[in-house]
Amino acid sequence: MKKLLNFIKSKEPKKGTLGHTLYDGFFTFLYAPNEVTGSKGVHIRDRMDLKRTMVTVVLALQFCYLLGTYNIGHQHFVALGMYESFFEGFHLKIAFGLTKILPLFIWTHVVGLGIEFYFAWKKGHAIEEGFLVSGALIPLIMPPDLPIWILCLAVGFAVFLGKEAFGGTGMNIWNVALLARAFVFFAYPTTISGDQVWIAGFDQILPGAATDYGWWQTSFFNTIFGWFDWAQFDSTAVIVDGFTGATPLSLAYEGGWSAVTDVYSSSQMLWGALPGSVGETSKPLIILGAIILLASKIGSWRIMFSGLVGAVVMSLVFNAWGATPFMEVPWYNQFLMGSFWFAIVFMATDPVTATATNYGKFIYGFLIGMIGMIIRIINPAYPEGWMLAILLLNTFAPLIDHYVVLGNIKKRLKRA
Repeated sequence: MKKLLNFIKSKEPKKGTLGHTLYDGFFTFLYAPNEVTGSKGVHIRDRMDLKRTMVTVVLALQFCYLLGTYNIGHQHFVALGMYESFFEGFHLKIAFGLTKILPLFIWTHVVGLGIEFYFAWKKGHAIEEGFLVSGALIPLIMPPDLPIWILCLAVGFAVFLGKEAFGGTGMNIWNVALLARAFVFFAYPTTISGDQVWIAGFDQILPGAATDYGWWQTSFFNTIFGWFDWAQFDSTAVIVDGFTGATPLSLAYEGGWSAVTDVYSSSQMLWGALPGSVGETSKPLIILGAIILLASKIGSWRIMFSGLVGAVVMSLVFNAWGATPFMEVPWYNQFLMGSFWFAIVFMATDPVTATATNYGKFIYGFLIGMIGMIIRIINPAYPEGWMLAILLLNTFAPLIDHYVVLGNIKKRLKRA
């Protein structure tokens, strides 16, 4: 492979051309750069570079991808009243999930990397790996049946106006993946909110509604499953009576914790066998990803811990208030619902958009936990608040760091 790449390099176009940009990006994707820090003249040498940092986060997300892909299929067949046990119809569920997650993943990277390649070419520098994490996060925080054209618009908006306009990787003010979700929420709210969007494979989530299978299900996979005499996709199946597709958060807002437990068990909510965004349902797998980020020192434990504390404090305040059924949900049950764990582990800890000072990380995480819980419980139009809380604190992160540094300077001046 190296001989082939070296041969291509001998024929590659000059720097600053599109050909050189593409070659450089492909080479650094496969191999570490040949140029390394010298043994003299520097104070710090580290094995970690931008590529390894990004790849570590992407690897930590793979647990969410595995269960999220399968859960897309599981929720689809639960709506049909088929294979309701989690591991029943395994081949059908994983096949259906792949037909939904792969288009989201592929088009996210086609649009996002296409914009990054263009800017790298126009600026005459190497392709940066910053979009690897954003590209892995975006499909996980979207509904499984989100129209591809809306996804492409959202990714283009987030990368072009939210990142490249500020200078590219390391210069963006807001989390790129959350900007893409915010774009969809405010521009096309009916595609990302309510009870109709979290179950894939139907035009409407109503009793008696027929499946919306395409060529992949009825021809490609059914042909393969027929070879092995396995169960196949049934185009005549319809949604069973009594199924609504409601998420725990929407149920909690309407009737409190009892309304949630009438539909979902604590085990379902813990492990993620319920409707929701693709990757943010399974709490143990998200925590496993958090352990990888903490062990590699890429994710900040200060942000994760303080975010948890902030959410607990605000939940206890609402428990004491108790003005609505949602406020009365016990604080510990708040963490079985929604996307708190995914947001605080993979979104809030973004090293570019979060605070940089250690003390600032505690303030930043605590405020995200508090504000996110306030939006979740108080706002009936948006029963989840982590996206807005993180974007708000992204905006104020430099200000928090400024006052932390200013405070440190004053303390040192007093000792001088």
